[in-house]
Amino acid sequence: MIAALAIAFANFLVVLDTTIANVSVPNIAGALGVSSTQGTWVITSYAVAEAITVPLTGWLSNRFGAQRVFITCYLAFAVLSFVCGLSTSLGMLIGGRVLLGLFGGLIMPLSQMLLLRIFPPEKATLATVLWAMTTLIGPVAGPILGGIICDTIGWQWIFFVKIPFAAAGGLIVLYLLKGRKDETAKAPIDKIGLALLVVWVAALQIVLDEGRNHDWFASPMVLAMAIVAVIGFVAFLIYELTEKNPIVDLRIFRHRGFSATVLTHAVGFGAFNATIVILPLWLQQNMGYTATWAGYATGLMGILAVMSAPGVGKAVEKYDPRLIICLGIIGLGLMTTWRMSFNSEVTFFQMAWPTLLTGPFMVMFFVPITGLAIATVNPDETANAAGMSNFLRTLAGAFATSLVQTRWANATRENQTELAGAMHQGQSTLDGMIAGGASPESARVMLTNIVEGQSVMLATLNTFAAIVMCFAVAAALIWLAPKPKGPIDTNAGH
Repeated sequence: MIAALAIAFANFLVVLDTTIANVSVPNIAGALGVSSTQGTWVITSYAVAEAITVPLTGWLSNRFGAQRVFITCYLAFAVLSFVCGLSTSLGMLIGGRVLLGLFGGLIMPLSQMLLLRIFPPEKATLATVLWAMTTLIGPVAGPILGGIICDTIGWQWIFFVKIPFAAAGGLIVLYLLKGRKDETAKAPIDKIGLALLVVWVAALQIVLDEGRNHDWFASPMVLAMAIVAVIGFVAFLIYELTEKNPIVDLRIFRHRGFSATVLTHAVGFGAFNATIVILPLWLQQNMGYTATWAGYATGLMGILAVMSAPGVGKAVEKYDPRLIICLGIIGLGLMTTWRMSFNSEVTFFQMAWPTLLTGPFMVMFFVPITGLAIATVNPDETANAAGMSNFLRTLAGAFATSLVQTRWANATRENQTELAGAMHQGQSTLDGMIAGGASPESARVMLTNIVEGQSVMLATLNTFAAIVMCFAVAAALIWLAPKPKGPIDTNAGH
C-alpha cells in the first residue's frame, strides 16, 4: 500500500505542477523583469513538453522497463524542480520547465500502469480510483498552494516545496519495487516522426506566444515560425500515415466515434483551461487580489468535484455517456456565462459561486470522456487511443493558454480605443477632478486608470463570451460519436 501511495503521489505532483504556476505568473514575471504575457511561457512550455513526451511512453517502457523509466522520471522531477527554483532569468526558467514537462509527461500514464500492476485484478478499481483522486485534487491544490507560497515565502518555493516529496517518493518506489520483474524488449522508435512532431508543435507554440508581442506576421521571425509549423505539420501527417511503426498512429482517426470524442475533449479542455488561466490573471492584475486569494477563487471548484466523482462514475454506468459529457460541458458553459455578469465591483463571494458549482460539471466532462474514446476503437488500439486522447488534450490546453492571452490583450486595446473615442466629456471630467482638489497630472492619471480598468473588465467579459462559444461547439461535437454498445470503462484514463 505504501508503494501504491508513493506512485499515486507522483501523479499528484505532476498534475499539481500544471496549475500551481497559474496564480504565480504575475509574481514570476515581476521578479524576472518580463511582462505577464511573456510569463505565461512558464505554463505553456511545461504543457507543450508534457504533450510531446506522452507518445514516447510505450516505446520507453518497452525499451527500458516501465519501473526504471518511472523511477528515473520521479527522481528527475525533484532535480529539475530545484533547477526551476534557482532560475534567475525567464530563459533559464523556461528551459527548466521544458525538461520538467518532458519527465512529468511520462509520469502520468506510467503511474496508472504501475498501480494496475501492483494491485491484484480484483482490486483494479481501487487502483484507478486512487489515481483518479490525485488527478482531481491536483488542480484544486495547485492554485491555492501557489498563491499562499508566492505571498509568504516567494515564487521560487512553488518549485522548491516539491523537491523533498519527489525525492522521497522516488526512493520509496525504488526500494519497495526492487527485485520486481520489469520486462523489456527491443522496440523500434520513429525518430523522424518524433522530430517532425517536436518541430511543428514547438514552432506553432512560438507563433501563438510571441505573435502578439511582435505584431504577428509583420514580424519576419513569427512569419518564419508559422511557415515552419505548417510545413512541419503537413510533413508529419504524410510521414506518420505511411510509417510502419509511427510515433503517433494517425490511422486511429478512421473511427468516427474516436475522432468526435477526442475533438470534443480537445475543444472542451481548451475552453476550460482558458478559464482557469484568465481568471487568476484578471483577479490579480485588475481586481487587486493577492496570489493567495486568486488561488482560493480558482481552487474552489475542486470541493464539489471530489464529492461528486463517485456519483458521476455510477451514472456513467447507467446512462448514455454522451449525455453526461454534454450536460457537463453545458454546465461549464453556463458557469462561464454567469461570469459574464461580473463588473469591477464584484465581491469574492459573488465570484466564488460559479467557481464552486463548476466542480460537478468538470467531473461529468472529464471522467467519461477518455473511456468513451477508447470504447470506439478496436481492443488492440486502446493504448494508442488513451495516449492520443491525452496528447491532444494537453496540447489543446497549451494552445488555449496562448490564444486566450492574445484575445484578452487585443480586446483590451480595442475597448480602450473605443472608450477613449466615446468620451466627449473627457475635458469636463478632468476639470471637475481639478476643481475637486486634484492636480492636473493626478486627474489625468485617475481618468486613464478608470478607462484602462473598464477596458480590461470589458475584455474579460468578451473573453468569457468566446469561451462560452467554444463550450457550445464541444457540447454539439460529442453527438457525432455513436452511442456505445455497453458500459464504458471510466478507468481508462483522465
